[in-house]
Amino acid sequence: MVKLSVIVPFYNVQQYAPDTLRSLRANARDDFEFIFVDDCSRDETPDILERAARELPGAVHLRHETNGGLATARNTGLDAARGEYLTFLDGDDWLAPGYYGQLVDAIEELGCDFVRTDHVQCTARARTVHRVPHGRRGVVMDPREVILPADRSTSVDYAYAWAGIYHRRLADRGLLHFTDGLRTAEDRPWIWRLHREAESFAAVSLLGVFYRRGVASSLTQIGDVRQLDFIKAFDQVVRETAADRDADELLPKAVRTYCAIISHHLGSIERFEPSVARKLKSMSAAALKRMPQSVLDDALDSMDVPRATRLRRLRRRPVTAEVAA
Repeated sequence: MVKLSVIVPFYNVQQYAPDTLRSLRANARDDFEFIFVDDCSRDETPDILERAARELPGAVHLRHETNGGLATARNTGLDAARGEYLTFLDGDDWLAPGYYGQLVDAIEELGCDFVRTDHVQCTARARTVHRVPHGRRGVVMDPREVILPADRSTSVDYAYAWAGIYHRRLADRGLLHFTDGLRTAEDRPWIWRLHREAESFAAVSLLGVFYRRGVASSLTQIGDVRQLDFIKAFDQVVRETAADRDADELLPKAVRTYCAIISHHLGSIERFEPSVARKLKSMSAAALKRMPQSVLDDALDSMDVPRATRLRRLRRRPVTAEVAA
């Protein structure tokens, strides 16, 4: 039986894919499989993956005929995965040697649904350790219990799918698939659903994923209309949380986080193309009007003055019927 399936989407990362693939070779085991999903790359990435699939034991190379985005590519990999455990890696990131063996050992020792790990963020030559915002390490807990408090960073704000490992039973329950077509913030509805519906999790102090920031082709660096999919993503978070049995407790966290993300994008609006910046304002204003208004009032009252003022001003902005829908 395959012990671990590693799902790795690639899109136009010919510059970085060789580093990623070398790190996977340093993690290979007879019972591991590596599922490469080429999301219709237009550079040399497909050729690099084709060669790697011949050389790396356990490698599977899949290719999309049209570009579907990261969420859809991960879903393709999930559908093909055969492992008892599953994890993710992005095609421009890399791993420490032997990391996946340690990750499997951690979840097998703890016996929980999923395990979350720390990671190293790499920006140019700078290296920064980012930790799961959960203080209790190596202790199995109910994931619902760590969603709150609303006014602090918690595990649902650490929305990196590749910073962890997941038991197959979560995939069998439909909890590991992403919302097809989301171009950004695809991890947000995913991590919220995981914490609401899985039964057990733990955080461990294990470093081994190196997350490359500042890549020119990354959507976090490109101010085009695809970035606005964060609104779809957080609309889904709020909608699904509103239907939860503990909606009264959890909605303030979902709404406050949504507001913080809107404010963040408005605060760096100059990086967007002018037409996208206008759309960001109108779509964000509409999003504020869709939120539960009493919960929104409390969220704004709890925020610092600059952010609350920016959002209240946006809330008063007129919204056309087309944008509101």
